[in-house]
Amino acid sequence: MHPLKDKVAIITGASSGIGHATARLFAELGAKVVVSARREAELADLVATIKASGGEAIAVAGDVRDEETAAALAHTATDRFGCLDIAFNNAGAIPEMGSTPNISAAGWRDTLDINLTGAFLGAKHQIPAMLARGGGSIIFTSTFVGHTVGFPGMAAYASAKAGLVGLTQVIAAEFGSHKVRANALICGGVDTPMGRMVADTPEALAFVSGLYALKRIAQPEEIANAAAFLASDASSFMTGTATLVDGGVSINRT
Repeated sequence: MHPLKDKVAIITGASSGIGHATARLFAELGAKVVVSARREAELADLVATIKASGGEAIAVAGDVRDEETAAALAHTATDRFGCLDIAFNNAGAIPEMGSTPNISAAGWRDTLDINLTGAFLGAKHQIPAMLARGGGSIIFTSTFVGHTVGFPGMAAYASAKAGLVGLTQVIAAEFGSHKVRANALICGGVDTPMGRMVADTPEALAFVSGLYALKRIAQPEEIANAAAFLASDASSFMTGTATLVDGGVSINRT
């Protein structure tokens, strides 16, 4: 079964973690993928892996904070593959953590630039390409931090990721009549390099895992599966949502 057959997808933050797993899954499901991140070598390896499995992929290295990168991704999708159907604005980082009074203004701006402004710039260029196509699905990677839980030390990250929910809702309202859907994944902790920054010792991981109803954090492939659902026609009546994929951390009190 190939639910994304002949679809064209952009995936940012694809050099590792959720983006890497999603790029491989989308390709397996039939999509032609345009992958992006700052690390060129890792992107080249990803493209080679996808092609070796019979998929189609091209890499565009760049920083999501630069609008030129967003424009290049949309242009590459339409120039090389003819259209744009799906965009997974997944790139994110936690440049600075600490109690709110101790976060520097530079660290605050950096966090918002990467996690929120980068996603906005992506969508800014993706939407016109989708309108020309006659519709599409835009997906943002958000988090329960700042949405259902206030997690100490993460004011900048929580604010940026919560902002994605507002961006999702506005895009959904603006372009729903043009068959462009927008949804946000509200993720729990994921076993990725960035996730290990928060749970960086066995004791910290055990504590964090205990917060979840499932008593574990996610694997990147589990978030990729949720992204594939939102990318596909199976979610055709879903737009403007903040969809929990959080292992029950938002509701758990045990």
